[in-house]
Amino acid sequence: MMPKVCAIFGGSRGIGKAVAQLLAWKGYHLAVIARNLEVAQTTVNHLGAGHMALSCDVAMEQDVQNTFEEVEKNLGHVNYLVNAAGVNRDGLLLRTTSEDMVSQINTNLLGTMLTCKAAVRRMLQQQGGAIVNIGSIVGLKGNSGQSVYSASKAGLVGFSRSLAKEVARKKIRVNMVAPGFVHTEMTAHLKEDQLKKTIPLGRFGEPDEVAQAVVFLLESPYITGHILVVDGGLQLLI
Repeated sequence: MMPKVCAIFGGSRGIGKAVAQLLAWKGYHLAVIARNLEVAQTTVNHLGAGHMALSCDVAMEQDVQNTFEEVEKNLGHVNYLVNAAGVNRDGLLLRTTSEDMVSQINTNLLGTMLTCKAAVRRMLQQQGGAIVNIGSIVGLKGNSGQSVYSASKAGLVGFSRSLAKEVARKKIRVNMVAPGFVHTEMTAHLKEDQLKKTIPLGRFGEPDEVAQAVVFLLESPYITGHILVVDGGLQLLI
């Protein structure tokens, strides 16, 4: 049997880290990839043997190519990809600089396009694979003060569905998870007490709860082009 090798971009913290922990427990070989190599290495040190940490700027195509080559050299063919790298710079549009716009679009949207392009090229040779991109409920519903972040995550919806159509005949599946409010560094500044009143389940989610959804989509052989919302029911109200 071929080893299960998964590249997790943004795998050093938050949802990506929770995905890494669950996949390691399930016997996958992991490449945990982040901008900060030290943080990625710390995550890998807690996963046991058979994994590696790498540093990559997902918005740089050559950087992405080099990363995949390193993973293949050390772990084997990448047959699973998770895109969890994301940045947000919240603010009203009129106060948002073009640099902040570009940085969010580069990491959240362009970066995912580039990692998917590199992964699909390899998955075609192996006759199969699975990709899960992590978006946001904000990309589906919109949110005041997050117009650029929302646009970058909404772009992932169209991209993931289109790519799913392109590669389905080659036995490559592409799906997406859209989390709501989840306890991560990205949501640490939010007023949780107020916000959880707007969530039908009455609480923020945990990274491992989103990770379960990611792994479900990675391993479900007859699901592709799907957007799985993991938000405690928030979408029912907004």
